[in-house]
Amino acid sequence: MNLLEVKNVQKYFATQKAVDDISFTIEKGSIFGLLGPNGAGKTTLLRMITGIFYQDSGDITFQGKPFRALEDAANIGYMPEERGLYKKMKIGEQAIYLARLKGLSKTEATERVKEWFARFEMQSWWNKKVEDLSKGMSQKLQFVTTVLHKPSLIILDEPFSGLDPVNANLIKDEIFKLAKNGSTIIFSTHRMEQVEEICDHIILLNKGKKILDGTIRSVKQEFKDNVYQVGVSTRPEDLATYLFDVVEHQPDQLLIKLAHDSTPNDVLSYFIGKNIPITSFNEVMPSLNDIFIKLVEGTQAARQFQKI
Repeated sequence: MNLLEVKNVQKYFATQKAVDDISFTIEKGSIFGLLGPNGAGKTTLLRMITGIFYQDSGDITFQGKPFRALEDAANIGYMPEERGLYKKMKIGEQAIYLARLKGLSKTEATERVKEWFARFEMQSWWNKKVEDLSKGMSQKLQFVTTVLHKPSLIILDEPFSGLDPVNANLIKDEIFKLAKNGSTIIFSTHRMEQVEEICDHIILLNKGKKILDGTIRSVKQEFKDNVYQVGVSTRPEDLATYLFDVVEHQPDQLLIKLAHDSTPNDVLSYFIGKNIPITSFNEVMPSLNDIFIKLVEGTQAARQFQKI
């Protein structure tokens, strides 16, 4: 069952088309990666999904019905990249206040806030103000206020920003738990390596357009380049063959690229026929970062990702 469907959505700002005819669906309980460099249209798209902006054309369907911001807001948790917290307010009171805005009673809101604060070891922060928190502490608070009302759809825009590795892993584990318990999660970032760890399905945006859509596995299969890592101790000059080219040579392994009409079995048979011991044989799959750079090679977006 699809929780969210976006169909042919467009959004203009003056003469700039920020979102250009984008369509996709998100299954219930999945972790969906919305990727792209800064300025790709990710935040604009998220703001339309949450009802902050209205699309100029196209349709958004939520839980099988046309999306209505006022009616559906209680079922969405949105953690924006920029901080959305009141700096002068004590964080315990603030978390309860935000939970009540989502429809929880004061008693229920207080119980859930205490539960999440205990889970994240935030109890001692209760009377601190947001302005007194570090960036990482603010990020943990913002995550808690996003998910504590148990929304059907959770939108996380750069949720690991400012977090140290320990707290990043803590948030990552909670994301997996939320999905396992039935929440649907949109994870927006420009950090491709995080997406490979977390997401089931991705779309990739550039300049407001969708340029890639699929599962992590299917995308990598589509862009793989017949490159294999072979654990073997031999010299490249001893491997004259039409079956593959040696891309990289190290003392105990080779990186090879198979010829168009060669198969892994052909290569293994070749080594066995030469009595060359093999300790490993693995296909090298491209990273999402490499795939994106390949798709937008020579553009500013590619240069942005090459720095990561």
